Amino acid sequence: MTTLREIMTTDVDCCTVEDNIYEAAVKMRDDDVGVIPVLENNHLIGVITDRDIVIRCVAEKKPNSTRITDVISTDLVTGTPDMSVEEAEDLMGNEQIRRLPIIENDKLVGVVALGDLAVHHQTNSIAGNALSSISEDRDQIQH
Repeated sequence: MTTLREIMTTDVDCCTVEDNIYEAAVKMRDDDVGVIPVLENNHLIGVITDRDIVIRCVAEKKPNSTRITDVISTDLVTGTPDMSVEEAEDLMGNEQIRRLPIIENDKLVGVVALGDLAVHHQTNSIAGNALSSISEDRDQIQH
């Protein structure tokens, strides 16, 4: 059984409650990611996604200096490093989420994205191959 500890991204850039929309967007651009976890006193309190910025900031004409706490998503679904890949797939599918923060001992230790699951299943399933292909197409479009 493969666990999330084996496939999760552990080098995760984070924001704090002191950061603003601009700082979060720059981290997303520089790290080529669509989500940034938001920490307060080293505890995960939310995430900010590219969609949050577009819907809750740009579309509402809020300035780039808006604090991220005004637009973050706080209704979080999280996983644990010892959760199986299959459990994570079920959870992410049921919750309709593309990224899963991984928490251990009350601390953020990583993030698992749909792309991570696709790479894991690349040789094992048609769906994994399709997700992997989508991820590759997305990368080609962005570069």
